[in-house]
Amino acid sequence: MRKILTVLAALASLSLTNCGYNAIQSQDEQIKANWSEVVNQYQRRADLVPNLVNSVKGFAQQEKDVLLGVTNARAKVGSIQATPEVLNDPAAFQKFQAAQGELSSALSRLLVVTENYPQLKSDALFKDLMSQLEGTENRITVARNRYIKSVQDYNVTIRSFPSNLTAMMFGYKEKANFTVENEKEISTAPKVDFNAPAPSK
Repeated sequence: MRKILTVLAALASLSLTNCGYNAIQSQDEQIKANWSEVVNQYQRRADLVPNLVNSVKGFAQQEKDVLLGVTNARAKVGSIQATPEVLNDPAAFQKFQAAQGELSSALSRLLVVTENYPQLKSDALFKDLMSQLEGTENRITVARNRYIKSVQDYNVTIRSFPSNLTAMMFGYKEKANFTVENEKEISTAPKVDFNAPAPSK
């Protein structure tokens, strides 16, 4: 009897190692780790925003609409709980992504405004903040790319045979991934015209 139980245990462990269960667990944990890094970098950016807004406010009081837009976008980002559970809820993930996109857009408008203030651009504090923001944006890109790759690996695993059977049995579903907001716009090649207009006579 003991021999039969030993054989059954060995067969069960062999079937579990080949069913993809461990790979799914490992990849799921990698996604969570990469997601934490994405959130960490977005938080770093959000933490820079108040200092950046205050720095600009000192030079550009009349740009209240732009400053308010950045502040409101940051508040919206802060109101969303970016827990790992967001990864299993496509609607919550989309909401998170939309809020981050809104903050990126508001920051872009703020940077356009700063071009009109040479004194601001030469201010040491502003320069330091801009350098930190640029570095953070680069870190966000790297973190998002790692997350995208880990989600791709996971989604391929849970859709491939035989691990797809394990995924179905344990209720593992595909994870949401980052998308491009303006996909239609960027899929159209930009028109470039090198012909200078003829000088008026």
